Amino acid sequence: MKEQIEYKQRVKDYGEVFTQKREVNAMLNLVKQETERIDSRFLEPACGTGNFLSEILERKLKVVEKRYKNSQTEFEKYSILAVSSIYGIDIQEDNVIECRKRLFSIFDWKYTDLFQNKTKIECRSSIKFILKKNIIWGDALTLKTQGENPQPITFSEWSLVNGNMIKQRDFTMQVLINSYQSAQMEIFPEPDLFADFDEEEFFPESTTDYPLVHFLKLGKADEN
Repeated sequence: MKEQIEYKQRVKDYGEVFTQKREVNAMLNLVKQETERIDSRFLEPACGTGNFLSEILERKLKVVEKRYKNSQTEFEKYSILAVSSIYGIDIQEDNVIECRKRLFSIFDWKYTDLFQNKTKIECRSSIKFILKKNIIWGDALTLKTQGENPQPITFSEWSLVNGNMIKQRDFTMQVLINSYQSAQMEIFPEPDLFADFDEEEFFPESTTDYPLVHFLKLGKADEN
């Protein structure tokens, strides 16, 4: 009874709704090709515990498995790329924690099933680091993080460079929105969280550019 009361209060306060799997799949099937493209980026501004994001990740990992199951290194690299393409925001901290755990479990189950005792801690650490950066406790209306010291919501763009290296660049959500809206009025690009605009004036300015890092060493950043 207590849980029902708390849930009703959350629905009242935050409009929290958990979309059922059938509806999730029906909606994602409208952009089926994009959900099966490993590096196609998705942002869910009210991600909850990850009903949409988990289905997107499962679809992407099926493609990764089909293409790279015979090479552990390639599977690891492109799984990390798949995870790095998924972004979420939620105003409830417990939802954010659960969403990160859920997405990690989807990857970890597939990874363990394929490679058993050959799996690597470093790969898991990279996945956890990316999820920590990509699934954010914040308010998509104010574009600020939640907590004691709210800051502008900032997302990292992750790109494969030179084979096994990852380039990370940070952008505030406000800058991304402004750049996309300006470009959409002029050149109508395809929707993309980090759209590659042809005209320099519309290209969003990053707040931080990081040195190249091997895809299995991303988790080291949390240790520093």
